[in-house]
Amino acid sequence: MKFTGKNVLVTGSSRGIGAQIAKTLAGYGLKVWINYRSGEAEAKAVQEEIVNAGGKAEVIGFDVSDESAFVDAIKQIISTDGELSYLVNNAGITKDGLAMRMKSEQFMAVIEANLKSTFIGCREALKVMRKKRFGSVVNIASIVGETGNAGQTNYSASKGGTIAMTKSFAIESASSGIRYNSITPGFIATEMTDVLKDEVKDAFVSKIPMGRFGEPSEVAEATAFLLSDHSSYITGETLKVNGGMFM
Repeated sequence: MKFTGKNVLVTGSSRGIGAQIAKTLAGYGLKVWINYRSGEAEAKAVQEEIVNAGGKAEVIGFDVSDESAFVDAIKQIISTDGELSYLVNNAGITKDGLAMRMKSEQFMAVIEANLKSTFIGCREALKVMRKKRFGSVVNIASIVGETGNAGQTNYSASKGGTIAMTKSFAIESASSGIRYNSITPGFIATEMTDVLKDEVKDAFVSKIPMGRFGEPSEVAEATAFLLSDHSSYITGETLKVNGGMFM
């Protein structure tokens, strides 16, 4: 995989899909900034794994929904590395519940953590990347942002908004040589799916044409492709990584 830039910030990368994205990008030679909100030990473990494999990584803790903290973090990266070449907006939360019982606070908490934080990251990346007229951003959305899902009105709204917002940023930034794309993972095998009962897993798998959950590495490789020079004429795209569950 070919990359012209030298570093990347991956939000929410102390565990799960984010951690795998960080390790994959480090494996391709990028210096990775590993972001965490509360999992410092996990973030440092990811950093150690990357460094032991010969890669470069820094740990940077901040809450992505805190605008001033996000802005300061990017300033820190610029001060250290002189640039921010790539950004992966991966951090997010869920607060599931049926819509008729969902409180506004429950809805807005997910919008703030998922959609607003992605907006802040996209906006701040555009400000710094346009100075060199180069950069690429990948926003990790979700299949439910395309299909909706019972019990996830707030999460679906945040991820559907992410998809649409990505396209708008792509239009505004194209003339500056900066690309914005999104990925919509389906069911991916992580710690969250490991705790599901076998019959629940089987029910989900029965809806997936490829007959299995995806692996974090498959989302990570798709992310690497969309960031890399190999996708230099792709922007505003939504790449489905869902085993054919939604086409």
